[in-house]
Amino acid sequence: MGAKLKVAGWMALGAVAGALATMQLQANASGSLGPLPLDELRRLAQVFEQVKTNYVEPVDEKKLINDAISGMVSGLDPHSQYFDKKGYKDFKESVSGKFVGVGIEIGAEDGLVKIVSPIEGSPAFRAGLAGGDLITKIDDTVVRGLSLDQAVKKMRGDAGTKVTLTIFRKAEQRTFPVTITREEIKVQSVRAKMVEPGYAWVRITQFQERTVDDFARKVEDLYKQDPNIKGVVLDLRTDPGGILEGAVAISAAFLPSNVDVVSMKGQMRDSNMDFRADPADYVRRGGMDPLRKLPASLKNVPLVVLVNGASASASEIVAGALQDNKRAIIMGSQTFGKGSVQQSFMLSEDTALKITTARYYTPSGRSIQSKGITPDVAVDETAEGNIFAALLTREADLDKHLKNGDEQKDEALEKAREDARKKFEEDRAAKKEIKPLPEYGSAEDFPLRQALNQLQGKPVAVSKSPDPKATEAKADVKTEKQP
Repeated sequence: MGAKLKVAGWMALGAVAGALATMQLQANASGSLGPLPLDELRRLAQVFEQVKTNYVEPVDEKKLINDAISGMVSGLDPHSQYFDKKGYKDFKESVSGKFVGVGIEIGAEDGLVKIVSPIEGSPAFRAGLAGGDLITKIDDTVVRGLSLDQAVKKMRGDAGTKVTLTIFRKAEQRTFPVTITREEIKVQSVRAKMVEPGYAWVRITQFQERTVDDFARKVEDLYKQDPNIKGVVLDLRTDPGGILEGAVAISAAFLPSNVDVVSMKGQMRDSNMDFRADPADYVRRGGMDPLRKLPASLKNVPLVVLVNGASASASEIVAGALQDNKRAIIMGSQTFGKGSVQQSFMLSEDTALKITTARYYTPSGRSIQSKGITPDVAVDETAEGNIFAALLTREADLDKHLKNGDEQKDEALEKAREDARKKFEEDRAAKKEIKPLPEYGSAEDFPLRQALNQLQGKPVAVSKSPDPKATEAKADVKTEKQP
């Protein structure tokens, strides 16, 4: 596996030509792709000096430089990013799956924070908080009016500190306070259960450092419950992606040994790589293969993968690998379309650069950048149709996104999305009840029900307005004899 490259040093802006000449010599000595643009660097130094000298208020020099770096990187594409100290801390937390807080998965309902589920073993779990509870206050701050990000920041803090949550429990029609001591939380990015006798549901919410180990443990538990599982639903809906090696490992869990999973192509030699369903391509150096104890039948069990417009990056790699290898039926709606790879470069002990270094390609050579994975069977969010799908932003909607060849907008699709947005706004203005989507994995989860129907050979309610690229019936789709 390609180890993360490190940037050996950093360059500070200077107003004198001597410093710029030194930078030029360093660039030539390091084998840079070309000479540095000295005139532009001088101009940058001049702007820095003018702002520092003439701005109406004193400015922090470090902030000016950080802002200049951030602007340089953000101008590349939507996924390249410069991390200052705080940003890098947040980035490491998202990748590691560890943070300090109370330990709940949350959503929004009626302007309040809704607890989707407490993380098993967390302080919130031990305090008796339950899925469906609504948080109305965090300490003395009323939640209504806060964004989810603002609420999360208020609930997080230093380990050992306390936070008081005011809870409204609808089932009991009562409000009560709960004081919780924050501690380090290990996020469970994998959920799994037997949804019906013989049929398992495995959900991956994000590809983090612990995901593959958690996946292996959960699947082992499922096979202990039922050694003769007849079918599996792999749920990647709203999974934004994450660590590449995690995507390779999850694909390998279901695929024959050594088949193609994904390839990368970029400017650097280290960015041109092929990944196969082989432990050498996903096990970290010196580590054991977390998939080694999984039952061999997992390679052949009938498999449906659920995706939607918020399934991105690593989750699209998995869907593409399983689709191209004809190992699974992909069901749902067109995915997000993030077909690029980002690599992290350390700049100092607590700052880093995340930059797009390659495009990735599915085993058949498809680039899904700004297009996404087209499902084999198009299925709506609910029995009534797609309610929120039109509101989702896709890769192709993002400013400065990487183009995919001679990219053209799908006018018919754009019109359908605009019509759906208008209807949603009209319904909201008319104060029509807009029900939130059911919890994934629940008895009311419509796409999950269709996935089970597919596995059981029952009729599937295909989308009322399917993507024209997707199949409109399941007649040509078979799950009984998958390789």
